[in-house]
Amino acid sequence: MSSESNFSFLPQGAIIQEFKVAGHNIVLGYPHPEPYATSPFFGETIGRVANRIGNSEFELNGKTYKLHANEGTSHLHGGKQGWGKKHFDGPKPVNRHGKESVLFTYSSPDGDEGYPGTVELKVWYTAGTEAEDGVSKTILQTEYEVELVGSECEETIVNVTNHGYFNISDGPTIEGTEVTLHTSKYLVVDDKNIPTGKIEDFPGVQAGKTFILGPVEPDIDHCFVVDTDTKDLPLDTRERPLKPLISLAHPKTKLHLDVFSTEPSFQYYTGKHINTEATADTPARGPRAGMCIEAARYIGAVNVPEWRNQVVLKRGQVWGAKTVHKAWKA
Repeated sequence: MSSESNFSFLPQGAIIQEFKVAGHNIVLGYPHPEPYATSPFFGETIGRVANRIGNSEFELNGKTYKLHANEGTSHLHGGKQGWGKKHFDGPKPVNRHGKESVLFTYSSPDGDEGYPGTVELKVWYTAGTEAEDGVSKTILQTEYEVELVGSECEETIVNVTNHGYFNISDGPTIEGTEVTLHTSKYLVVDDKNIPTGKIEDFPGVQAGKTFILGPVEPDIDHCFVVDTDTKDLPLDTRERPLKPLISLAHPKTKLHLDVFSTEPSFQYYTGKHINTEATADTPARGPRAGMCIEAARYIGAVNVPEWRNQVVLKRGQVWGAKTVHKAWKA
Protein backbone atom coordinates (compact mmCIF):
# COMPACT_ATOMS: atom_id res chain seq x y z
CA MET A 1 0.00 0.00 0.00
CA SER A 2 1.21 3.49 -0.78
CA SER A 3 3.04 5.02 2.16
CA GLU A 4 2.43 1.78 4.05
CA SER A 5 5.40 2.48 6.33
CA ASN A 6 3.28 5.21 7.94
CA PHE A 7 0.46 2.82 8.85
CA SER A 8 -0.16 -0.56 10.40
CA PHE A 9 -3.42 -2.39 10.96
CA LEU A 10 -4.54 -5.43 12.96
CA PRO A 11 -7.10 -8.15 12.18
CA GLN A 12 -8.80 -7.62 15.55
CA GLY A 13 -11.45 -5.03 14.81
CA ALA A 14 -9.54 -3.85 11.70
CA ILE A 15 -7.66 -1.71 14.22
CA ILE A 16 -5.58 1.27 13.11
CA GLN A 17 -2.43 0.45 15.07
CA GLU A 18 -0.09 3.12 13.74
CA PHE A 19 -0.58 6.43 11.93
CA LYS A 20 2.82 8.06 11.63
CA VAL A 21 3.50 11.66 10.69
CA ALA A 22 7.12 12.81 10.51
CA GLY A 23 8.03 9.71 12.50
CA HIS A 24 5.46 10.44 15.23
CA ASN A 25 2.67 7.90 15.83
CA ILE A 26 -0.41 10.04 16.42
CA VAL A 27 -2.77 7.24 17.53
CA LEU A 28 -2.81 5.50 20.90
CA GLY A 29 -2.15 1.79 20.77
CA TYR A 30 0.25 -1.03 21.43
CA PRO A 31 3.08 -2.70 19.48
CA HIS A 32 1.52 -6.13 20.14
CA PRO A 33 -2.08 -7.32 19.61
CA GLU A 34 -2.77 -8.78 23.05
CA PRO A 35 -3.41 -5.56 25.09
CA TYR A 36 -6.08 -4.45 22.63
CA ALA A 37 -8.40 -7.13 24.02
CA THR A 38 -8.94 -4.98 27.12
CA SER A 39 -8.26 -1.50 25.74
CA PRO A 40 -10.98 1.20 25.65
CA PHE A 41 -11.63 0.77 21.92
CA PHE A 42 -8.15 1.96 20.82
CA GLY A 43 -8.24 2.21 17.01
CA GLU A 44 -11.20 -0.15 16.68
CA THR A 45 -13.90 -0.42 14.04
CA ILE A 46 -17.11 0.04 16.04
CA GLY A 47 -20.35 -1.76 15.16
CA ARG A 48 -22.89 -3.10 14.58
CA VAL A 49 -24.08 0.26 15.92
CA ALA A 50 -21.63 2.85 17.22
CA ASN A 51 -22.35 5.04 20.23
CA ARG A 52 -25.41 4.56 22.44
CA ILE A 53 -28.89 3.07 22.13
CA GLY A 54 -31.18 4.13 24.96
CA ASN A 55 -32.66 1.37 27.13
CA SER A 56 -30.69 -1.10 24.98
CA GLU A 57 -33.67 -1.80 22.75
CA PHE A 58 -35.30 -0.85 19.46
CA GLU A 59 -38.27 -1.86 17.31
CA LEU A 60 -37.85 -3.33 13.84
CA ASN A 61 -39.42 -6.08 11.73
CA GLY A 62 -42.57 -5.74 13.84
CA LYS A 63 -40.84 -6.72 17.08
CA THR A 64 -38.72 -5.36 19.90
CA TYR A 65 -35.05 -6.31 20.02
CA LYS A 66 -33.21 -6.35 23.35
CA LEU A 67 -29.48 -5.64 23.28
CA HIS A 68 -26.77 -6.11 25.87
CA ALA A 69 -26.72 -3.19 28.31
CA ASN A 70 -23.04 -2.43 28.86
CA GLU A 71 -23.27 1.19 30.08
CA GLY A 72 -25.91 1.34 32.78
CA THR A 73 -29.20 0.76 30.99
CA SER A 74 -27.72 1.76 27.62
CA HIS A 75 -26.11 -0.25 24.85
CA LEU A 76 -22.70 1.18 23.89
CA HIS A 77 -20.51 0.60 20.81
CA GLY A 78 -22.06 -2.69 19.73
CA GLY A 79 -22.30 -4.38 23.10
CA LYS A 80 -20.26 -6.62 25.35
CA GLN A 81 -18.15 -7.79 22.42
CA GLY A 82 -18.74 -5.39 19.56
CA TRP A 83 -17.01 -5.54 16.18
CA GLY A 84 -13.90 -3.91 17.59
CA LYS A 85 -13.17 -7.08 19.57
CA LYS A 86 -13.90 -9.48 16.68
CA HIS A 87 -11.35 -11.09 14.38
CA PHE A 88 -11.61 -9.79 10.81
CA ASP A 89 -10.32 -11.40 7.64
CA GLY A 90 -7.43 -9.32 6.33
CA PRO A 91 -5.56 -7.20 5.66
CA LYS A 92 -5.82 -8.16 2.00
CA PRO A 93 -3.97 -5.94 -0.52
CA VAL A 94 -6.42 -4.72 -3.18
CA ASN A 95 -6.74 -2.07 -5.87
CA ARG A 96 -9.45 0.41 -4.90
CA HIS A 97 -10.39 3.14 -7.38
CA GLY A 98 -6.95 2.86 -8.94
CA LYS A 99 -5.10 3.07 -5.64
CA GLU A 100 -3.37 0.49 -3.49
CA SER A 101 -5.50 -0.31 -0.46
CA VAL A 102 -6.02 -2.99 2.16
CA LEU A 103 -9.36 -4.71 2.72
CA PHE A 104 -10.76 -6.18 5.92
CA THR A 105 -14.02 -8.16 6.00
CA TYR A 106 -16.23 -9.44 8.79
CA SER A 107 -19.47 -11.46 8.75
CA SER A 108 -21.73 -10.65 11.69
CA PRO A 109 -24.26 -13.45 12.29
CA ASP A 110 -27.95 -13.08 13.05
CA GLY A 111 -28.34 -12.45 16.78
CA ASP A 112 -24.81 -11.05 17.19
CA GLU A 113 -25.07 -9.03 20.45
CA GLY A 114 -28.85 -9.10 19.92
CA TYR A 115 -28.95 -7.55 16.45
CA PRO A 116 -31.15 -9.14 13.76
CA GLY A 117 -29.91 -10.49 10.43
CA THR A 118 -26.58 -11.63 9.04
CA VAL A 119 -24.58 -8.71 7.67
CA GLU A 120 -21.26 -8.47 5.89
CA LEU A 121 -18.89 -5.59 6.54
CA LYS A 122 -16.07 -4.40 4.31
CA VAL A 123 -13.44 -1.91 5.49
CA TRP A 124 -10.98 -0.37 3.03
CA TYR A 125 -7.97 1.63 4.16
CA THR A 126 -6.27 3.65 1.43
CA ALA A 127 -3.09 5.48 2.40
CA GLY A 128 -1.01 7.96 0.48
CA THR A 129 0.57 11.37 0.41
CA GLU A 130 -0.39 14.55 -1.37
CA ALA A 131 1.08 18.01 -1.67
CA GLU A 132 -1.05 20.95 -0.60
CA ASP A 133 0.31 24.49 -0.41
CA GLY A 134 3.83 23.13 -0.73
CA VAL A 135 3.40 20.76 2.23
CA SER A 136 3.44 16.97 1.96
CA LYS A 137 0.46 15.52 3.82
CA THR A 138 -0.04 11.95 4.98
CA ILE A 139 -3.50 10.72 3.99
CA LEU A 140 -5.67 7.88 5.28
CA GLN A 141 -9.05 7.24 3.68
CA THR A 142 -11.37 4.84 5.49
CA GLU A 143 -14.35 3.40 3.66
CA TYR A 144 -17.14 1.23 5.11
CA GLU A 145 -19.70 -0.90 3.30
CA VAL A 146 -22.35 -3.11 4.93
CA GLU A 147 -24.99 -5.37 3.37
CA LEU A 148 -27.76 -7.48 4.89
CA VAL A 149 -27.06 -10.91 3.40
CA GLY A 150 -29.01 -13.31 5.62
CA SER A 151 -32.59 -14.45 5.10
CA GLU A 152 -33.52 -14.17 8.79
CA CYS A 153 -35.24 -10.78 8.50
CA GLU A 154 -36.01 -7.94 6.12
CA GLU A 155 -34.10 -5.16 7.86
CA THR A 156 -31.52 -4.42 10.53
CA ILE A 157 -29.64 -1.38 11.82
CA VAL A 158 -26.06 -0.28 11.15
CA ASN A 159 -23.81 2.61 12.20
CA VAL A 160 -20.05 2.07 11.81
CA THR A 161 -17.15 4.28 12.86
CA ASN A 162 -13.53 4.13 13.97
CA HIS A 163 -12.64 4.79 17.60
CA GLY A 164 -9.04 5.91 17.18
CA TYR A 165 -7.56 8.10 19.91
CA PHE A 166 -5.36 10.88 18.52
CA ASN A 167 -2.56 12.79 20.23
CA ILE A 168 -0.44 15.19 18.16
CA SER A 169 1.53 16.52 21.13
CA ASP A 170 4.86 15.10 22.29
CA GLY A 171 3.56 14.56 25.83
CA PRO A 172 1.30 12.11 27.67
CA THR A 173 -1.84 14.23 27.14
CA ILE A 174 -3.53 16.39 24.52
CA GLU A 175 -2.92 19.56 26.53
CA GLY A 176 -1.94 22.52 24.37
CA THR A 177 -3.64 21.21 21.23
CA GLU A 178 -5.37 23.89 19.18
CA VAL A 179 -8.82 22.70 18.12
CA THR A 180 -11.15 24.11 15.49
CA LEU A 181 -14.57 22.50 15.13
CA HIS A 182 -16.25 23.22 11.82
CA THR A 183 -19.73 23.10 13.32
CA SER A 184 -21.15 24.27 16.63
CA LYS A 185 -24.38 22.26 16.39
CA TYR A 186 -24.74 19.20 18.64
CA LEU A 187 -27.26 16.63 19.80
CA VAL A 188 -28.66 17.61 23.19
CA VAL A 189 -28.58 14.59 25.52
CA ASP A 190 -30.16 13.54 28.81
CA ASP A 191 -28.35 12.39 31.95
CA LYS A 192 -27.64 9.02 30.30
CA ASN A 193 -26.10 10.64 27.21
CA ILE A 194 -29.10 9.69 25.06
CA PRO A 195 -30.34 12.38 22.63
CA THR A 196 -33.51 14.25 23.50
CA GLY A 197 -34.21 14.91 19.81
CA LYS A 198 -33.09 18.54 19.97
CA ILE A 199 -30.19 20.04 18.02
CA GLU A 200 -28.69 23.21 19.48
CA ASP A 201 -25.49 25.26 19.55
CA PHE A 202 -22.86 23.78 21.87
CA PRO A 203 -22.12 26.16 24.76
CA GLY A 204 -18.80 27.94 24.40
CA VAL A 205 -17.98 26.64 20.92
CA GLN A 206 -18.13 28.68 17.73
CA ALA A 207 -17.77 27.01 14.35
CA GLY A 208 -14.42 27.93 12.85
CA LYS A 209 -13.08 29.54 16.04
CA THR A 210 -10.00 27.89 17.56
CA PHE A 211 -9.79 26.97 21.24
CA ILE A 212 -6.94 25.38 23.20
CA LEU A 213 -7.20 22.21 25.27
CA GLY A 214 -6.06 22.67 28.85
CA PRO A 215 -5.10 19.98 31.37
CA VAL A 216 -8.77 19.36 32.29
CA GLU A 217 -11.00 21.74 30.34
CA PRO A 218 -12.80 21.91 28.07
CA ASP A 219 -14.14 18.43 28.78
CA ILE A 220 -16.18 17.33 25.75
CA ASP A 221 -17.95 14.08 24.90
CA HIS A 222 -20.73 15.06 22.54
CA CYS A 223 -22.08 14.39 19.07
CA PHE A 224 -21.56 17.38 16.79
CA VAL A 225 -23.87 17.75 13.82
CA VAL A 226 -22.70 18.55 10.30
CA ASP A 227 -26.09 18.04 8.63
CA THR A 228 -29.06 19.15 10.74
CA ASP A 229 -31.62 17.96 8.18
CA THR A 230 -31.13 14.29 7.27
CA LYS A 231 -34.50 13.32 5.84
CA ASP A 232 -32.89 12.99 2.39
CA LEU A 233 -29.59 11.53 3.61
CA PRO A 234 -28.67 8.49 1.50
CA LEU A 235 -28.01 5.26 3.37
CA ASP A 236 -24.71 5.09 1.50
CA THR A 237 -23.12 8.51 1.96
CA ARG A 238 -19.90 7.81 0.04
CA GLU A 239 -20.90 9.80 -3.05
CA ARG A 240 -21.55 12.92 -0.99
CA PRO A 241 -18.83 15.58 -0.87
CA LEU A 242 -16.38 15.30 1.99
CA LYS A 243 -17.03 17.97 4.61
CA PRO A 244 -14.53 19.22 7.22
CA LEU A 245 -15.24 18.07 10.77
CA ILE A 246 -12.30 19.24 12.85
CA SER A 247 -8.80 20.72 12.54
CA LEU A 248 -6.05 20.11 15.10
CA ALA A 249 -2.65 21.74 15.49
CA HIS A 250 0.01 21.71 18.18
CA PRO A 251 2.41 24.67 18.42
CA LYS A 252 5.24 22.64 19.95
CA THR A 253 5.31 19.64 17.61
CA LYS A 254 4.06 21.62 14.57
CA LEU A 255 1.84 18.62 13.79
CA HIS A 256 -1.57 19.12 12.19
CA LEU A 257 -4.56 16.86 11.62
CA ASP A 258 -7.66 17.62 9.55
CA VAL A 259 -10.60 15.20 9.45
CA PHE A 260 -13.23 15.10 6.70
CA SER A 261 -16.23 12.83 6.22
CA THR A 262 -19.37 12.15 4.21
CA GLU A 263 -21.20 11.40 7.48
CA PRO A 264 -23.77 13.76 9.04
CA SER A 265 -22.24 13.92 12.53
CA PHE A 266 -19.27 13.02 14.70
CA GLN A 267 -18.65 12.29 18.35
CA TYR A 268 -15.86 14.46 19.75
CA TYR A 269 -14.41 13.03 22.96
CA THR A 270 -11.50 14.55 24.86
CA GLY A 271 -10.62 11.34 26.67
CA LYS A 272 -11.62 12.04 30.27
CA HIS A 273 -12.10 8.37 31.16
CA ILE A 274 -8.93 6.86 29.64
CA ASN A 275 -7.24 4.62 32.21
CA THR A 276 -4.97 1.85 30.93
CA GLU A 277 -2.15 0.05 32.68
CA ALA A 278 1.43 0.07 31.49
CA THR A 279 2.72 -2.90 29.49
CA ALA A 280 6.30 -4.04 28.98
CA ASP A 281 6.74 -1.57 26.12
CA THR A 282 3.90 0.94 26.55
CA PRO A 283 3.32 3.51 29.31
CA ALA A 284 0.11 3.74 31.28
CA ARG A 285 -2.42 6.11 29.75
CA GLY A 286 -4.60 8.40 31.81
CA PRO A 287 -7.28 11.06 31.27
CA ARG A 288 -6.84 13.11 28.09
CA ALA A 289 -4.10 10.88 26.72
CA GLY A 290 -5.90 11.15 23.40
CA MET A 291 -9.05 12.42 21.72
CA CYS A 292 -11.60 10.74 19.46
CA ILE A 293 -13.31 12.06 16.34
CA GLU A 294 -15.93 9.41 15.49
CA ALA A 295 -17.68 10.23 12.21
CA ALA A 296 -21.04 8.44 12.11
CA ARG A 297 -24.82 8.77 12.07
CA TYR A 298 -26.72 10.40 14.92
CA ILE A 299 -26.64 8.72 18.34
CA GLY A 300 -29.55 6.33 18.91
CA ALA A 301 -31.07 7.26 15.54
CA VAL A 302 -33.21 4.12 15.38
CA ASN A 303 -35.33 5.35 18.29
CA VAL A 304 -36.04 8.81 16.86
CA PRO A 305 -38.62 8.62 14.02
CA GLU A 306 -37.08 11.54 12.09
CA TRP A 307 -33.62 9.94 12.24
CA ARG A 308 -34.35 6.24 11.64
CA ASN A 309 -33.59 6.46 7.92
CA GLN A 310 -29.92 7.05 8.79
CA VAL A 311 -29.41 3.55 10.19
CA VAL A 312 -32.11 1.12 8.97
CA LEU A 313 -30.63 -1.25 6.37
CA LYS A 314 -33.04 -3.29 4.26
CA ARG A 315 -32.28 -6.32 2.14
CA GLY A 316 -30.83 -5.27 -1.22
CA GLN A 317 -29.54 -1.94 0.10
CA VAL A 318 -25.98 -0.88 0.89
CA TRP A 319 -24.92 1.11 3.95
CA GLY A 320 -21.75 3.08 3.28
CA ALA A 321 -19.54 5.83 4.70
CA LYS A 322 -16.19 7.49 4.01
CA THR A 323 -13.80 9.44 6.24
CA VAL A 324 -10.44 11.02 5.38
CA HIS A 325 -7.63 12.02 7.75
CA LYS A 326 -4.91 14.41 6.55
CA ALA A 327 -1.88 14.92 8.78
CA TRP A 328 1.36 16.85 8.33
CA LYS A 329 4.19 18.68 10.05
CA ALA A 330 4.43 22.37 9.28
